[in-house]
Amino acid sequence: MHDLARLTAIELLDLYKRRETTPSEAVRACLDGIDSKEGVVGAFLHIDAEGAMARALRLDGEGIDGRPLFGVPVAVKDNICTSTMPTTCASRILGSYQPPYDATVVRRLEDAGAVIIGKTNLDEFAMGSSTENSAFHTTRNPWDESRAPGGSSGGSAAAVAAGMVPIALGSDTGGSIRQPASFCGVTGMKGTYGRVSRYGLIAFASSLDQIGPIARDVDDCALLMRVLSGKDPLDSTSISGETESWTTGTAGNIEGLRVGVPLRSPEWEMDGAVRELFARSVSAVMESGCTTGSAELPGMDKSIACYYIIANAEASSNLARFDGVRYGMRSDAETLIRMYEETRGEGFGAEVKRRILLGTYVLSSGYYDRYYSRARRARAEIKDDFKKIFEEFDAIILPTTPEPAFELGERLADPVSMYLSDIFTTPASIAGLPAISVPVGVTGDGLPVGMQIIAGEGREDIVFRVARVLQGSFGFVERYYSRSGEREGDER
Repeated sequence: MHDLARLTAIELLDLYKRRETTPSEAVRACLDGIDSKEGVVGAFLHIDAEGAMARALRLDGEGIDGRPLFGVPVAVKDNICTSTMPTTCASRILGSYQPPYDATVVRRLEDAGAVIIGKTNLDEFAMGSSTENSAFHTTRNPWDESRAPGGSSGGSAAAVAAGMVPIALGSDTGGSIRQPASFCGVTGMKGTYGRVSRYGLIAFASSLDQIGPIARDVDDCALLMRVLSGKDPLDSTSISGETESWTTGTAGNIEGLRVGVPLRSPEWEMDGAVRELFARSVSAVMESGCTTGSAELPGMDKSIACYYIIANAEASSNLARFDGVRYGMRSDAETLIRMYEETRGEGFGAEVKRRILLGTYVLSSGYYDRYYSRARRARAEIKDDFKKIFEEFDAIILPTTPEPAFELGERLADPVSMYLSDIFTTPASIAGLPAISVPVGVTGDGLPVGMQIIAGEGREDIVFRVARVLQGSFGFVERYYSRSGEREGDER
């Protein structure tokens, strides 16, 4: 008897082909998992049980017909527009806003036969690294409910890790897919900037925002990434490109690849278990036929500052549209100006206000050149440095985060400490490069640790190849996401 809620998307598809189960049975298993775990984990903001079951029942009577996600239950981060469910960005200012259209990625999911079960929790407007900044509730890490699941895609990562859905969509601006993937022991990826259409993704920082997959293993990530990718006439920044090699059976062969190991890694502040697993990961790729060498990861010292200046500057512009006039909540005020002030004052949370203020400040007269212009120059330097690295190496390997999941509430009073959890993820975001986080082990406290693979622009194929080797070398998926539905040593 299969535990359908614990299977990967590819395993479910195999069962459908052999007629051993149906989409409605898989969706029911996921909804049962949500019923039993959601009260503690808090991964979702909206669940469309009725709509999901209705679609699954329709699919029961149809053939797969080449649909790569036929009958696969999926969760979608709640900053991605859906016409059948509210899209709130976990913010009071949007209330119960329901868009009149679907994001391109949502249409591609449905065209591929997927069943969207619900919308997942996030840090408000994707601004945060712990999913504690949601206006509605805090999401907890399924591995340790006293710990943060990471952010801002913490709801999606927690839903996959807890066995509520096999795959989910997140968004990544400075690490918001990869960091929660590491904290929750799942696989998460951002592609080359423009690889996945942003149409229907509510903007935080437009030059950095990307939609990407979260799954339990690399193969599911590759499958979902292929479905999502491609040129979109509704997004002028979207790009096309070859995707066939992402899911081929030989994609795990890395013999002859050159992998760069960051030169300064011994100097970085890093949890001891993370450092040990990092060393073991480097050994694993070497044993698989790679050559390794020292690589100076560009902009580590300035990437955080560069990222938060550019991201907050763009956020201050993008969030100006939330004023109470067109959609969402509106304060009952006597004058137009007071309505603007009160709507934004009541509707935005503390972190969103902080970032809008910082962004407006760095764009203001007298400070634009001192901060924003310098950050843009630093970004160009980081991109150039990466280009030089990828003339010598095919990929870079480094930890996704300096430490495993921190305790809930631990960093709310110290925003700078919270921001520093993104120190290893922001460089790839600034440069628009493909990067993936793969779980490789756990600490002595039983908390998962992820390793990050970064490759050159457009080289998702290399990212997936190296990621598969890490996954196979450590056996994380087999050990902690077995078909029995229980992690090794889990007595729950």
